[in-house]
Amino acid sequence: MRKLQVITLFPDMLTGVFESSMMWKAQKDSIVQLSAVDLREFGIGPRRTVDDTPYGGGDGMLLKPEPLFAAVEHAKSIDPTAKVLLMTARGERWVQSMAQAHADEADQGYIFICGRYEGYDERIVSLVDEQIRVGDYVLTGGELPAMTIIDSIVRLIPGVLGGEASAEIESFSDGETLEFPQYTRPENFRDMKVPQVLLSGNHGAIAKWREENSRKVSS
Repeated sequence: MRKLQVITLFPDMLTGVFESSMMWKAQKDSIVQLSAVDLREFGIGPRRTVDDTPYGGGDGMLLKPEPLFAAVEHAKSIDPTAKVLLMTARGERWVQSMAQAHADEADQGYIFICGRYEGYDERIVSLVDEQIRVGDYVLTGGELPAMTIIDSIVRLIPGVLGGEASAEIESFSDGETLEFPQYTRPENFRDMKVPQVLLSGNHGAIAKWREENSRKVSS
């Protein structure tokens, strides 16, 4: 079973995602184990402090190294070979091919570090195997990126989606094209009709239509 652990100050943020849809199914089927590591539990002193002001001055607070090191070491005690992924705006932008590569790493576990406040003490980078961002924008914390990345990985692990071919024809599966338009019943809804070729039963014509329309929506 693959273990995916998320180090966060807000573990409740993960509950809805981890207990729903494919994430729930993957855990029920013992394909993955998803868990949150509460950074506050590794805070310093009676107030469990996890942040402090930056040396040299500046606005905001930084996550301290001691709690983060302790949290990663705790996660490593559960899965010693797990790779550490840091959610950061200066990381490599996450794309579908990366999700597939991580899904293909059989039995590999991951520890996700979610930043907060103004950032983190730079020394935690020494713990990290990969630095990742989900886009060219800044979020309040790393929880949403971590959940996005976890979802993109888990759904590609064999046995999670059920039909393995379904992941192969999705948007960006080849690195650049989007999935073709799709339709279901009713055939005619408010004078908007399903393309006739999809009703023809001609599989060759349908495949050609899908390929052409995939290129159109990708351009």
